[in-house]
Amino acid sequence: MSGGSVVLAYSGGLDTSCILLWLKEQGYEVIAYLANIGQDEDFDAARKKAEKLGAEKVFIEDLRSEFVQEFIWPALQANAVYEDRYLLGTSIARPCIARRQVQIARREGAQYVSHGATGKGNDQIRFELTCYALYPQIIAPWRIPEFYSRFRGRTDLMEYAEKHGIPVPVTPKAPWSMDANLMHISYESGILENPKNHAPPDLYQMTKNPEDSPNEPDVLEIHFAKGVPVKVRHVKEGTCKETPLEIFCYLNEIGGKHGVGRIDIVENRFIGMKSRGIYETPGGTILLHAHLDIETFTMDREVRKIKQSLGIKFSELIYNGFWYSPECEFVRHCIDKSQESVEGCVQLSVFKGQVYILGRESPKSLYNEELVSMDVQGDYDPCDASGFIRINAVRLREHNRLQGAAQKKL
Repeated sequence: MSGGSVVLAYSGGLDTSCILLWLKEQGYEVIAYLANIGQDEDFDAARKKAEKLGAEKVFIEDLRSEFVQEFIWPALQANAVYEDRYLLGTSIARPCIARRQVQIARREGAQYVSHGATGKGNDQIRFELTCYALYPQIIAPWRIPEFYSRFRGRTDLMEYAEKHGIPVPVTPKAPWSMDANLMHISYESGILENPKNHAPPDLYQMTKNPEDSPNEPDVLEIHFAKGVPVKVRHVKEGTCKETPLEIFCYLNEIGGKHGVGRIDIVENRFIGMKSRGIYETPGGTILLHAHLDIETFTMDREVRKIKQSLGIKFSELIYNGFWYSPECEFVRHCIDKSQESVEGCVQLSVFKGQVYILGRESPKSLYNEELVSMDVQGDYDPCDASGFIRINAVRLREHNRLQGAAQKKL
């Protein structure tokens, strides 16, 4: 397979810079595509670098707003968390990036799309399942024998980069594999591959060490409509943010200042191996706490139980790369329906690595203060509880009767 044009998901880092040049060596015309999803990147420098390496065209696409509204918000509505801790920052970004890559390929008449994901990780699956769903012509260099037999690791890539004058930010002394976007920063490889090793203190870039964070909390009001935030107000300063991108960036700023959202986990990759990852997700962590609270306040208990199971399934689908699948579309539709009455305001405190819920209110609350009050009887007859308890005790009494009979036989 050689010749033709290919749209490469290009980051400007070690892997994709080498892949761009390697694809050129194989006879392809390479169109470099960079997605701006909130990472701290010198996009102008990346453009010049891609052009210097021989890219026919370079597209830099600002996807930040659609990333928040079309990907982060649905994940928030679902309370999407993989294996109880990971807020899916990388996983959510991949279908967003790949979708625009496919749009560019169609517009430019490219025969292929390509990426720099390795053959052991989840990202190859996420990129390619999206591409197969939308535009099934893919080049995956890290799974082509001619490529992976030539480049057996990052050392070979760095030697190749040095030989061809490719400047790269990675050095053998600090070989961190990082993925950054609005949602998070993740860290893998290097000494982190030994799960026993502690993360170096200077590794974290998005959050302060909670010990060094301010000694005064930031108190926020987060307003929700249909399960997504529509306004954030800083109670003391009176600052308000109302657009999705502004809201998320502001919560990242507040959460980062207080060291919120750091996790260090060993997770189960979809491909079948365990991996160690360190993540920073400040804004997403704040929103998860607030959304869980307003959801409990406004949703029927039994509906919420079903929705929770759907949220677990949705998290797995996101992690495993099935965003553009019929089952994921179905689950998103159900979750969206569940959020129709998730409306109101949550007040919370962000302080020293923690998020503390302070109060909540909603015009669609299912909380009835008179009904639950210990001082007012309300529309409730305590005698009804006797029958409720006896009915629920039937199986317990029968179980005890059976156990008693068994013990007598002994």
